[in-house]
Amino acid sequence: MPARLRALLTVVCAVLLGALPTAPAAHAESRTVQGGRLDWGIRASFQSYVTGPVAKGSYSLTQGAATVGGSTFRFHSATGTYDPATGAFRAAFSGGVHFLGHRTSDGAHQLDLTLSRPTVSVSGGTGTLHVDVTSRAKDTGAVTTSRQVPFASLSLGGIDMRGGDGTVTLNNLPATLTAEGARSFAGYYTAGTALDPVSLSADVGAAAPSPSSTPTRTAESPASEDTSGGAVKDGAVKDGAVKDGAVDWGVRRTFREYVTGDIADGRWTLTAGAQDGGALFRFPGGEGTYEDGGLTATFKGTVRFTGAHGLDLTLGGVRVAVKDGTGTLYADVRSPDVEEKKVPLVTFTAGRPKPADGLVRFTEAPARLTERGARAFGGMYPAGTEMDPVSLAVALTADAHLPALPDLGSTPTPGASPRPTRTAGADTSAAPVASTARGGDFPALPVSLAAGALLSAAAALVAVALRRRRARPAASPGDPNQG
Repeated sequence: MPARLRALLTVVCAVLLGALPTAPAAHAESRTVQGGRLDWGIRASFQSYVTGPVAKGSYSLTQGAATVGGSTFRFHSATGTYDPATGAFRAAFSGGVHFLGHRTSDGAHQLDLTLSRPTVSVSGGTGTLHVDVTSRAKDTGAVTTSRQVPFASLSLGGIDMRGGDGTVTLNNLPATLTAEGARSFAGYYTAGTALDPVSLSADVGAAAPSPSSTPTRTAESPASEDTSGGAVKDGAVKDGAVKDGAVDWGVRRTFREYVTGDIADGRWTLTAGAQDGGALFRFPGGEGTYEDGGLTATFKGTVRFTGAHGLDLTLGGVRVAVKDGTGTLYADVRSPDVEEKKVPLVTFTAGRPKPADGLVRFTEAPARLTERGARAFGGMYPAGTEMDPVSLAVALTADAHLPALPDLGSTPTPGASPRPTRTAGADTSAAPVASTARGGDFPALPVSLAAGALLSAAAALVAVALRRRRARPAASPGDPNQG
């Protein structure tokens, strides 16, 4: 190649390659995933089977899981890590779904399946959905529990997970049942069966901190002093005034779905400090007393349900009383037909909660509607109807920490990751969509694509130079300008 042409190629390549975006450092620190949601219907036909005329069953939600739309479950509070240099991603979500069907004469169920704590891991272009599974075998009836089963493989469709920041969003990922998933699914489906697609959104924070060298306080550490004056060791107390507290209750899942569904076409509004946890409402600001296993406490917050056909129900002034292992949740009720204070809405089994780490708490205690509660709901449900479970935590020390609400993370941007409409069964025809929020208004061009484009441009310039050189008259052997 002539010297001038080699020089031209060198300059062009240097200039163009210098314009390439800097690739992430090979050893960049992983970032924390904190907050987010995962939406998955498991398999729409399975839901229909469970609740249909054959199995005559039902499902219930646990650990703060919620429903979205007609047949999608929403899991919450993502935690994990994300490496923007390699695209490695792992996020675990809280919540579970418990399916029951084929009830036997002794009150048990032949179909008894719980799926919980879904975890999505992506590495090297491969995605896997892991879940905790508790299932009853169809043939033997034996119940087994397996942790983090690789339940489904996820098709990423060539998505490049590298270089993300802010929020990682994966929508409509086709899911296929694995052999391990088929076994833990109690044999209802074979490996390779298409499941409902998976969508998730997870907030990405700063780089994960290195393990702290600060020693934790052990049982031998000196006892701290409770603000009420009693000595406290490791946050354990016997009796005392309630410093703070919260009661979490979703009223009833099907009632919430009715309110926001096509018939009532309504909504709920929260005031006076009440908070929305997705599948539950939190009534905070607990005040009261705990003594010898008994508890009385009042809470702040009001929820009002409104909609078509005269729906207008307000619940506020929430109170909880626990005595001899039985709890009652009261509320002030206002509706077109009822206006009454301190109505005992539901009763629940509380056991005898004991303080631990400065807290008295119980989680998801089964609750049933009372006679007066049935009247408060205008006869929509008869007395004895199973309502959403009740969870409660009250702090007996000033430094005790109440459980956190479900963390759904940032709201995904529809424009960045449109979610196709789901049809019955798994929709594997739609391609998966990914989005990673970045700084600036334009997404960074993948390095491999940018390099190919720039080198192609360089090759084109060289080709033009060669054509021009061939078009000139041949230089004489003694021409000093010949390369």
